[in-house]
Amino acid sequence: MTDILKHLDLNSADGTQLNLDALYQIAPSAFTEVRDDKTGAISRKVNFEVFRQLLGDHATDGEGEMYQFTWVGKNAARAEAAKPTDKTLRPVVEDSMDWDNTKNIYIEGDNLEVLKLLQRSYMGKVKMIYIDPPYNTGNDFVYHDDFARTAAEEDLEAGSVDELGNRFRKNTDTNGKFHSDWCSMIYSRLLVARSLLTEDGVIFISIDDNEQRNLKNICDEVFGSSNFLAQIVWERAYSPINLMKHFSPSHDYVLCYAKNLDSAVCKGIARSSEADNRYTNPDNDPRGVWKASDLSGGPAVEENIYTITTPSGRNVEPPAGRSWRLSRKAFRERLQDNRIWFGPDGNSVPAMKRFLSELRKTGITPMTIWKYTEVDHSQGATQKLAKLFDGKKVFDYPKPVELIKRIISLYSDSNSIILDFFSGSATTAHAVMEQNALDGGCRQFIMVQLEEDFSESSDGYKMGFKTICDAAKERIRRAGAKIKADSPLTTQNIDTGFRVFRLDESNYEEVSISPNDYQQDQLNLFADNIKQDRTDLDLLFGAMLAWGVTLDLPMTQEEVDGCTIYTVNDGDLVACFTERITDNVVAAMADKTPLRVLFRDSCFAQDDQKINIYEQFKQLMDWTDDEAFKNIKVI
Repeated sequence: MTDILKHLDLNSADGTQLNLDALYQIAPSAFTEVRDDKTGAISRKVNFEVFRQLLGDHATDGEGEMYQFTWVGKNAARAEAAKPTDKTLRPVVEDSMDWDNTKNIYIEGDNLEVLKLLQRSYMGKVKMIYIDPPYNTGNDFVYHDDFARTAAEEDLEAGSVDELGNRFRKNTDTNGKFHSDWCSMIYSRLLVARSLLTEDGVIFISIDDNEQRNLKNICDEVFGSSNFLAQIVWERAYSPINLMKHFSPSHDYVLCYAKNLDSAVCKGIARSSEADNRYTNPDNDPRGVWKASDLSGGPAVEENIYTITTPSGRNVEPPAGRSWRLSRKAFRERLQDNRIWFGPDGNSVPAMKRFLSELRKTGITPMTIWKYTEVDHSQGATQKLAKLFDGKKVFDYPKPVELIKRIISLYSDSNSIILDFFSGSATTAHAVMEQNALDGGCRQFIMVQLEEDFSESSDGYKMGFKTICDAAKERIRRAGAKIKADSPLTTQNIDTGFRVFRLDESNYEEVSISPNDYQQDQLNLFADNIKQDRTDLDLLFGAMLAWGVTLDLPMTQEEVDGCTIYTVNDGDLVACFTERITDNVVAAMADKTPLRVLFRDSCFAQDDQKINIYEQFKQLMDWTDDEAFKNIKVI
């Protein structure tokens, strides 16, 4: 009975286990239970012989020649994506904006580690991902993941680490694994990111010619080539650079994939007044305004070649090499329904009437070339952002807000979660707020950015920003204030705040010394291994991630018998980390009808207190033993 309150697993989701769980849902008969000889524990394993039988002729050992895309380090990158992390996200309330009310999230730290930490809480909840990863030009910033060596070895070689030990460097074209390093970097992150998308979710990725081909191959593997939506060409420049030796690039690409093509819905580009003005009603049709559409089409279908007599008596046939789009029967039906137009004098070539009110979608189907006149260009984005920072060029090459707004408008809903894990200047956050202001939506953003330092010669550093994160957070603050100032009557309820979290090492000390090696005054480490600098909020949010609770939920705290009780979202999670909790504290916690209950192990001086807590919650909440085991945890 001493272990009656179980410890919460504080590691991130295990990618391998997630894959096994998904496979079990598809083919449960391919699994068997195996007992561990040492521990006696029973676990579920894949029986490959059965699995092969289920696949039949579709199974292969991978021998022989086949089309595939690979590079040095691919297997290691795949393994790294599946490996759990014991790091945590620590709340930074002082850097946040409207902490108590906002649902937006800004996270500082290595995005691979962060994505893993988000899996339990946000799996299948993110409607849209937009990222603008490093283009691998030879000078841009690249996350340096070397999975084959220890952290110490990597740090020694790279010579560049942040205060958390995260490694980063420039990827120069003299590196023998120039493309391989980039492929590994993006591959591992996309593998994890895919799990966060909703079934109808989509991902947009900006890229240029340096890695476009490789990125397309990687996305085909991660998301499936059948889920490819488009490769958009964005006109990022409006004038040539005459110093270029051969060609002056005028465009970048935006690759777009769906998680499931059959589920994704494109809302189209919002119709302009100019587009709607093309619809008129010259015959006063009660169904409203319409536009004439060519009745002929090609190539010709023999049975749809026939003569049509206009109201004026003129005989009309389809042009050479074409036929009418409608069969004889369908034409007669539409003619009877007044859906065929012969012109105001009844003598024109017949056309079909397309009613504005009957369009299958309200928006215009987007084309794959996006002009700068529609979504702005790089120089325009830089100039507009500089205005926000008193004329200073804080960021190099930010993406236009209008570009990201179009992406958001095409596939997101009014309450969607938008994720950007290469957030840089936080253009995506800016765009989400503007789009919400435009259509009254309540979309949430999650931004993730590594704490890359500004150079001392940069405008950002001279303005007092030490890192990209510092400037990006200030950009969100200023953009939100401007949105509300520009339209004070309609935007006051727009969420322009954000909660800040920072990636850090585990909240818990690593106990790797043998108990015999400890001095008497060190034995308390076994009783409480939580690091001295960690707060209750650190512990609470670490547990929320481990338990699959999202980071945006509202929370309250209250004092009972000198103990602080934290309540997340009116009872999704109720926690107390104070020592020597009383029956009154337990009753107060149970009164909130919690779904989950969390304590610190040091709350209990003796094991019988754990048993007492367990029994109290069983009685107060009317829980069964299984429910109590599941719902009550300690850290």
